[in-house]
Amino acid sequence: MPPNNQRPTIELATRADLDALTDLWVDLAHDQRRYQSAVRPEANREAMRETLGAYLVSDGLFVARLKGAIVGFVSVTVERGTLELDTTRGLLSNIYVRPAYRGQGIGTALLEAAEASLADRGVDELLLEVMADNEAARRFYRRHGYDPFRVSMTRSLADRDENDTHSKEDG
Repeated sequence: MPPNNQRPTIELATRADLDALTDLWVDLAHDQRRYQSAVRPEANREAMRETLGAYLVSDGLFVARLKGAIVGFVSVTVERGTLELDTTRGLLSNIYVRPAYRGQGIGTALLEAAEASLADRGVDELLLEVMADNEAARRFYRRHGYDPFRVSMTRSLADRDENDTHSKEDG
């Protein structure tokens, strides 16, 4: 629970929130660099401001406020692919709580608001990505009922000649 037992207010973001939310996204991107994220925070500031604006327009951008100050946010959308699927998926692209406010239920409140909003729009399941090395985030999602769905794999192509065991083992 936040200090003084104050519960956060979770609500849809407003256009007036965009600058503060962009700053929070830059903080999130800096934080993700610890987990090998290749996203360049400052270089993507303006592009992310526009992206967050698109989430805002589609009612997929929520903020957590304590005493009027934004302490976290979440962005979600309904998946709109070109393929016909058996299920309607929502996509969670960002969730972030300022470090000083973590462990107080704010992330849970944001996640629940995002899930409720998507469920109200007919979404059957929520899909998200998390950095493999970010064990705290993975624990958070497991506690909330999320299970692994896809596994992304990566390999540096700069050293492929030195580390090409695949073709040697197949021969």
